[in-house]
Amino acid sequence: MKIIIPLSDGGFGTDAERSRLSDSGDEVASHIAEAGGGEFDGDEFGEGICTFYLYGPDADDLYASVENFVKATDLCKGATIYKRYGEADDEAAKEVEFQV
Repeated sequence: MKIIIPLSDGGFGTDAERSRLSDSGDEVASHIAEAGGGEFDGDEFGEGICTFYLYGPDADDLYASVENFVKATDLCKGATIYKRYGEADDEAAKEVEFQV
């Protein structure tokens, strides 16, 4: 699963955004760990977005573990969620995309 978060500029965002999103990544990791349904594999900044990478055996359970946090966090407003149903290397895996 990926969470694509728009930044305030076309580059890497502001120092404050990067700091808050890094802290948010720690919180996402905590929610996933509490649910026991996967892992947070880090973030990536560039081209006006921050991408959070999450992995687990069930995309729906994985999203459920972070849904309340994502919806309540102002930095995630306008984020796009990609839930993938299958292995990372499966090019035919179903993927569902929606915005928060």
